[in-house]
Amino acid sequence: MPADLSPEHVLDLLKRCQLGKVYLFYGPGDFQIERVLGLIRETFIPEAARDFNLQIFYGDKNTNPADITDAARSIPFLSSNRLIIVRRTENISGSALEGFIPYLDKPAESTCLIFVSSKTDFKKKFYKKIRSTGGAVSFKQLYDRQVLPWIKRMAKDLGLTITEEACVYLQGIVGNRLRDLSSELEKLYLRHGKRTVGVEEIKELAIYSRIYTIFELMDQISLRRRAESMSILSRYIEEEGRDAAFGIIGMLNRQIRLIIQAKSITEQGGRASDVTKRLRVPPFLANKILQQSKHWSIKNLENALYLLYQADGHLKSGSQPQLILENLVLSL
Repeated sequence: MPADLSPEHVLDLLKRCQLGKVYLFYGPGDFQIERVLGLIRETFIPEAARDFNLQIFYGDKNTNPADITDAARSIPFLSSNRLIIVRRTENISGSALEGFIPYLDKPAESTCLIFVSSKTDFKKKFYKKIRSTGGAVSFKQLYDRQVLPWIKRMAKDLGLTITEEACVYLQGIVGNRLRDLSSELEKLYLRHGKRTVGVEEIKELAIYSRIYTIFELMDQISLRRRAESMSILSRYIEEEGRDAAFGIIGMLNRQIRLIIQAKSITEQGGRASDVTKRLRVPPFLANKILQQSKHWSIKNLENALYLLYQADGHLKSGSQPQLILENLVLSL
């Protein structure tokens, strides 16, 4: 059975005008999924013909596969291609999903049909069939070591010239949340254009950007300062709204894990320079992490990760973000 494709492979096919006929985009990397879908929309169909040749469906228990496959088999108008996107595929019943299998066996030559699913079960015939045809594309959360190359690629795509040291510094401040990194890179491009961006430009951005506030918040929580933490959290939520909640959870999770790793390094006789090298963070951040680590025991840190896991689950269930975050901060 063919291995799952990477997002980069799909984009390479798009550049070479060799995009496949059927794909399944799945995994937790929602920002990457939206970015790839956006690039396909912009490249695969000319803007003037997009209204006639782009259709988006949303899966639910009443989805009729025939409606989607009929659209996929329609002849393109004013373009050589059609693009059909089926979102929330996970909400379509198993029996309805099997209704797509005849189309998967013989897809339309001029159409690219993309299913987007947040949950997949490759034991089901539909998902297994797409994977067997080589159309499954896995959008994974990036590991720490993968984020720096991603920043470089994203900067290059934007036309932004940025130094290696500045990339490391930006990751140290923002963390691994791709949506936030992309937003900050766009701000840098708008501010500096084609001029080379270095560490000083990142520091300047941090002063005028919300990344400075989130960094402050993590600082105060790590130093166990309750009143200061609650004040910054309140200001941050007021400025950023509901969507900020998952970003805060992600950043705190990364910070706690960095502190755990730093404690491990120092307990083995390591110094700040070793933390900088092994965690691939700027020296200023290594020193800050080491300072923060003095306020935590390993037991406290493990409990913090559990609290973050619980808070993430509550957010995904639709509970009130501000209340969840306030309780989390107080618990930490």
